[in-house]
Amino acid sequence: MAASWLGLEGKVAVVTGAASGIGKAVAQEFLDNGAIAVVCDINPNVPEFKPAPGTLEYVNVDVTERESIAAMVDFVMEKYGKIDILVNNAGINIPRLLVDKNDPRGQFELDERVWDRVMGINLKGVYMCAQECGRVMVDRGEGVIINMSSECGLEGSEGQSVYAATKGAVNALTRSWAKEMGKLGIRVVGVAPGILEATGLRTLEYETALAYTRNITVDDLRAGYSKTSTTPLGRSGRLTEVADLVNFLASDRASFICGTTINVAGGKTRG
Repeated sequence: MAASWLGLEGKVAVVTGAASGIGKAVAQEFLDNGAIAVVCDINPNVPEFKPAPGTLEYVNVDVTERESIAAMVDFVMEKYGKIDILVNNAGINIPRLLVDKNDPRGQFELDERVWDRVMGINLKGVYMCAQECGRVMVDRGEGVIINMSSECGLEGSEGQSVYAATKGAVNALTRSWAKEMGKLGIRVVGVAPGILEATGLRTLEYETALAYTRNITVDDLRAGYSKTSTTPLGRSGRLTEVADLVNFLASDRASFICGTTINVAGGKTRG
């Protein structure tokens, strides 16, 4: 049977944080395109995916622990002998204020515990996964690393400074690694989604914290999800639209795209 337009059949794609949200949508799209999707997540429970031509592998991974990442890479290499694609998607967002005037050093003021946790998953995890997977890609002289960023990494976000900082740093890593790894046959690109339909990040705990940092209620925050006046296309993005872009970037159809982060935000910009 002839390969599809993307030609991802048989490609081994490692997707971190793929038990829910964007990561799950990305993994499902890889499966739909006939790839071997290695779903990595700290959740020990295997999520349900729709039947597809591709092959699903589920590996329990903590991206803040190098030994856990290395064990995943060893498993994939022993079974498939290659890693064609890495999608660095695992992330966490814990809204906090730099200074809480109403409750100094209180629950919603940034502290080192929150700083270290968000940095550990969103930044250190990206570095270690890219390094461990990048080593086996370099041995073959080919591969694609896709780093999941965010629009707030480009624009900043009230109450989400640490999350925005990690995503801004991910953009810098993407550009820098592209200069290093491109010479070795590895493409490195970034994807920066804007406002999307609900994902795993949008929990009650998250909403409560974010609402507090913006001095509004949770109901006000939720009502704001449906407001699209700042998005020229007039709606929130779909998880599948991010997944479509990731699959395209992972394919040879995007063979000359490297060192850039593509904004998927329906035209939403600072102005």
